[in-house]
Order: sequence, then structure tokens, then C-alpha cells
Amino acid sequence: ESQRTAFLLCKQWTLYSVTPLYKFSSALLKDYAKLLSASIAAEKQKGLAVEVGVELDIKAVISILPDLRHSDRDQAAILVQLSTRSSFSKKNSAEKLIWSGWFCCVSEDDLSENLLEDFTCLPLFLANGAETYTSIVGSWFQKTFDCCFRRLTISPLNLSWMAAMWTGCKVDKTTSATELVFSVSCLPYPLDISYAIHTEDAKALWDTVQKTPGEITQEEVDIFMDCLYSHFHRHFKIHLSTMRLVKVSTAIASAHCDGSVKFLQSQYLTGVLMLLTELALSQIQ
Repeated sequence: ESQRTAFLLCKQWTLYSVTPLYKFSSALLKDYAKLLSASIAAEKQKGLAVEVGVELDIKAVISILPDLRHSDRDQAAILVQLSTRSSFSKKNSAEKLIWSGWFCCVSEDDLSENLLEDFTCLPLFLANGAETYTSIVGSWFQKTFDCCFRRLTISPLNLSWMAAMWTGCKVDKTTSATELVFSVSCLPYPLDISYAIHTEDAKALWDTVQKTPGEITQEEVDIFMDCLYSHFHRHFKIHLSTMRLVKVSTAIASAHCDGSVKFLQSQYLTGVLMLLTELALSQIQ
């Protein structure tokens, strides 16, 4: 497990799609970090508080995450981190990481082939930290590289695919169950139904459904979900198929319809990112 990517695990990341960046250069990351730090300082001077309490010096660091690629054709992932040190702290005191975000493009296709010159394709952006910082960083990138950020939501159909795909993955050890969360509509108050299945049982079911290992079809996903619905109805007389799937949690990762994900297994990180990259690209196109 790479130490450079280990910190990405077990954190809640908010997803965004990003249009291609104009005249972005990986050779100028240090210069970009200085400009971003200055931009954050300018926002503070305008009276837009980015932290409650004492005055804080915020420093931006932008670096490359070389391990997050499907192939050499993929653009290297770009990590953006904001750290702070209180003005009352000693100069040699450790900096505190307060926000992280990263751009990536993990794809089976060579996306640079159809890209205009001077544009860099990093369609997926993930953020962890206060939305205030996400807004400031996103605004700076949009103004500097003429790109556009949009929140990336996940449809129930895509969540069902994630449930099937991640259930079929082999893991050495897990203590968590596969969980599906459904939202009940047409009620005067919010109500969710959580459906937990032993990971081994869920995988055994998927193995009976999947016809060709390594390949998944919509028909197989539908059969897998229908079997889960039938089992739940047999016990509780509730039709989950009439409700909206809003969250999927497995030993591999978890995902919510609002566009938040959590990665749990490093060996499947690029595989999950490939699926999320496809979703981001479909929103841009």
C-alpha cells in the first residue's frame, strides 16, 4: 500500500465533475500553490472568515499523486492540501492539515486524443473538509484555468451497479456487512430503511447471478437486486423496489446519492475511481 495514497482511505470525500483545465501545467505546481495561498489570504482580508476564532496562516501545497492511474496514458492525479499554523504558535510547530482535495482521471480510454491543445482532462475532483475551503479553492481554479466545477450526484441505477460490482470483489478480511439504504417517499416525514446482508451471503448470491467473471451486464445487476428485494419482502412484506436507493456500503467502498464516497480497500481504489471518472465525464459531456 502506497503511503502517498493511504490517507485517502476511510475519509468522506465529496464528488465534483470538472471541465478540462486550460493551460494547466504540472511543472508549475509550486507557483500555483503560492498563488492559491495568496488568494486565500486576500479572501480573509475581505472579511470572509475561513476559520472561526484566532487568526490563522493558511498555506496551500499542490503536488502529484503518481499512483492513481489505470495506465500511463492517464493524467497524473493532482493533490491540493491546505494547512494552518496559529499566529500564536511557535515558528517550528507542526502545521495542521485542515482541508484536502484532489483531481484525477482514471480511465480505460485515452481521453487526450479528442482533447484540444492546451487543455488538461482531470474530470473528477474529490474534497474532504469544510465547504468554505472547497468553495475558495474551486473558485480559484475556475478563474485561473477557465474550468467549471459541478457537484456530482449518483443515481439509484449507478448505486445498484456499485452494489453488484463491489459485492463481487474478493477481500481478505472484512467485519462489515453489505448495506443498502432506501428512502421512503410520499410520507410527511423523512424515513429510510436500512437493509444489511452478510458480505459472504451477498457475494454467494452474486456468484450465482454473474455468468461471465470480469463482465457485468444490466440484466445481471437487475437480477441481483430483484433477489435482494424478494428476500426482504418475504420477511417484512415491504416492496423495496418501489423506493429510492440512496446509499450503498460494502467492504470495498461506500457511496451516497448526494455524491459522497468513502474508500475502504486500497487494492480496489483505482477500480472505484475508474467508475467515478466515467460518471464525472458523463455529466460534462
